[in-house]
Order: sequence, then structure tokens, then C-alpha cells
Amino acid sequence: MKKFNLYIENQYQDWNIDTDKYLKITQDIFDFYMSCPEIKDYCCLKKYDYDTISFDILFTDSQATHEINKEYRNKDYPADIITFAVFADSPEEERFILDMEINLGEIIIGLDRIIEEAAKKEISKETELIFMISHGILHLLGFDHQTEEDFEFVVTHQKLALKSMGIEYDKI
Repeated sequence: MKKFNLYIENQYQDWNIDTDKYLKITQDIFDFYMSCPEIKDYCCLKKYDYDTISFDILFTDSQATHEINKEYRNKDYPADIITFAVFADSPEEERFILDMEINLGEIIIGLDRIIEEAAKKEISKETELIFMISHGILHLLGFDHQTEEDFEFVVTHQKLALKSMGIEYDKI
């Protein structure tokens, strides 16, 4: 197993996130994805030698995701999740590994949107948050959902990741 360097920051005041719990959950999801040949063999990491994977997660609100979306993505709406897949989205000749560590990028999640979506789906906000973290990790690994087939691949693997942790998710 590779080393895992994850930093989580919570700027959202209305949900006191247990960062240690979500660090473990995030690592479990990442490890699950790396055990899936259809992910491991086709993700942005496949050609590289490394000892450590790192990325950041920022929990914030939809006002912040709206501002980030506007400034960095030219999209004028709040998002439940924004992923900056620094490694995957860089041309291969511009990808770098420093001290055998690959920084995949950052996942930004609007927790107020997660709470709203969980209420609509009648599931716990924790389950919806885990589902979105799993989504963000797939983006960091280079998987997108521009086509219906890609969308099905991503959602199927999100559900499988949650199932691997004993969480059933059928609310898409």
C-alpha cells in the first residue's frame, strides 16, 4: 500500500466534520478504486512510479463554490463539488513527481448543497458526503462523465465504493 497524504479543511460552520473519520473514509475509497483494474489500469497514475499520493479536500458552502466556479471555471452557479485534478488534467510532459509524491489536486465540496441533496433523496448527509467524496476522487484520477457511458461508469463505481464500506446507495 502506498502512503496517503490528505489534508481536510472545514470552513463550513454549520456542520462539525470529524476530519479523522473522513480521512479514513477517503483513504478507504481511494484504496478501493486502486483495487479495481478498470480504474487502476486506466487512471492518470498508471505510468508513474511513486510512494505517496496527496490531495486536499475543502469543505465550504455554495456561496464559495459559486465564487470559485465563476473565477476559475467561467461558470456562474454554485456547485455541490468542484474538482481541480491538477495531475490528471496536466499534459503528461508537464506532470511532475516531487520526492516520489504525486499531488492529485483538490476537491471542494459545498456542504450546504450536500445537506439539501441528502434531504431530497431522504438519506443521511454523511452518506451523500461520502458519495461526493468518491466522485471527486474519480475526477482526481482522471475520470470524467461527458458521455452517458462515462457517467454510468463513474456512478457505478461510486456505488461500488460505498458498498465496499457497507453503505447501500441507490438514490441517483
